[in-house]
Amino acid sequence: MRLCPETRTRIGSNRQQQTNRQFGYDARMPSLRPIVILGTGYTGRWIQKLAREQSLPILASSRQPEHHLSDIAQTARIRFDLESPSTWSALPLDADLIWTFPAVPLEQVKAFATHSCSHSRRLVVLGSTSAYDRGDEPLTDMPPWIDETCPVNVDLPRVQGEEYLRTKHGGIILRVAGIYGPHRNPVEWIRQGRVGPTNKFVNLIHVEDLAALCLLALQIGRAGDIYNISDGLPRRWTEICAEVSTRWGIVSPREATSSQPGKRINNRKALEGLRYTLRHPDLYRTLATLQQESGVRNCP
Repeated sequence: MRLCPETRTRIGSNRQQQTNRQFGYDARMPSLRPIVILGTGYTGRWIQKLAREQSLPILASSRQPEHHLSDIAQTARIRFDLESPSTWSALPLDADLIWTFPAVPLEQVKAFATHSCSHSRRLVVLGSTSAYDRGDEPLTDMPPWIDETCPVNVDLPRVQGEEYLRTKHGGIILRVAGIYGPHRNPVEWIRQGRVGPTNKFVNLIHVEDLAALCLLALQIGRAGDIYNISDGLPRRWTEICAEVSTRWGIVSPREATSSQPGKRINNRKALEGLRYTLRHPDLYRTLATLQQESGVRNCP
């Protein structure tokens, strides 16, 4: 029997509501409970900054908060180390979690989740679009678009940890593209020769957009769901290098070589499902701003 689209949509919605109830989530109500950032590095600090701007209660964590988070008030930081179970009890029992580092090793992830990820918590886990690197991609000049239904490489330890948290604890997985922003500027990657003019597609996301999407996923994301996080405009490194050379006269010391075609990440589900409009949709405009902020002017 074939179902009409309206019936399929209703059944899908009912199933998702059942999943939400299974993990104690109510997607109708934004989370106003304390938020703990597990691992407050580059992305975590942007999450913390944005949460404070939104007056959300948030705690930053680090293995050594007195050193790495010394600029954050002592009352707003805690010590957390996945490999030190004695630190797990520092997490407030009513707090939701944003997990920013790779979910490895699997046995430690399982132990922590069993101890700390109760069904009443909401959990967002930052993964990577490298999960889609399966090694059997067709060698084509124009790779197909990748959405959340595409298979992942379950042999990768990080993917194993993410899938465990997603299926067993309702974790919301964000598969994140390359992160850029202040102090993480693709122009500098080119200048330093970390990347060169290859035909490989690269997918990027500004850290401010990533931080906003993390908080939205925590508040209204669906339990156990997956969202691709990118700006939705994959570009070849040849194009980016040419634009950077034209604008700022910066050329990569790395020679042009052939490469794998890369990926093209579809971000539609994240933008529509989390009801978000990118603040940095134009890579080159944002790069110009980053260059201006660092005192670099365009070529005459």
